[in-house]
Amino acid sequence: MSHQLMREITPLTQNDCFMLFSRVKQEFNFPIHHHEEYELNLILGAAGAQRVVGDHIETIGNVELVLVGPNLPHAWFTHECRSGEIRELTIQFHRDLLDERFLRRNQLHFIQKMFENAQRGILFSAETAERLRGRILALEQKLGFDSVLELFSILHDLSASRNMRMLSDASFTNEQLNYNSRRVEKVFEYLNAHYSRQITLAEVAKLANMPEASFSRFIKKRTGNTFIDSLNEIRLGHASRMLIDTTHSIAEVAYKCGFNNISNFNRIFKKRKNYTPKLFRQSFSGTRVFI
Repeated sequence: MSHQLMREITPLTQNDCFMLFSRVKQEFNFPIHHHEEYELNLILGAAGAQRVVGDHIETIGNVELVLVGPNLPHAWFTHECRSGEIRELTIQFHRDLLDERFLRRNQLHFIQKMFENAQRGILFSAETAERLRGRILALEQKLGFDSVLELFSILHDLSASRNMRMLSDASFTNEQLNYNSRRVEKVFEYLNAHYSRQITLAEVAKLANMPEASFSRFIKKRTGNTFIDSLNEIRLGHASRMLIDTTHSIAEVAYKCGFNNISNFNRIFKKRKNYTPKLFRQSFSGTRVFI
């Protein structure tokens, strides 16, 4: 499967602590992707499926608990899984959910270490997964501050657990993931603020204080994407959230997210997500909780 590594813009906003998404499904069908957020994935009943994290590929067992760090490519594929029912619970949280200075305190030492190791992806032992699965599944029933405390408590228990395994090779780095230029950040902030209207290459190049041609090369080199792909990616991120969170028609979502016609939106969406917007909306008909 040859494709540009997909940078997913998750539906988590700056006002959320974390997002919990739970569903029962028959197969895995999301391509390899990466995002800025940490992701904790509990997968039950998918023995024989295949996990890809960074440069590590492995067939999984019946109970799977994995923590993936920011911008680390990952995916699960159906592979040899013959299960009729896969249960998946995904928790995504921002990389700055816990402040760096706070993480340096003694009591958070284990969590800090775990977050560092998550840059390579962590597979927790089957015993740990069994021990914590009930509490992770029960997070869905909790609300507000209680759920935040329980998430912290689960993260602490995970960080102090035995026999965790790092998955991806330490030397595995991806040039595309180098977003840490202030200039790139400024451009992405601007695109995020104005994605709902037409944005020209000229105005963004001016913002970055560069000639258009140089800016085009710069953005391609830093993100692996052309300017228009980067803009569409941001628009698709907002469109994904809208498809999941609202009852707007697909045409409304397209126009609100800056696409000038619905067939263009459908085509770009399907190319990037392997789904039409309609099927994407249906496939996310699990329970989604933003805390």
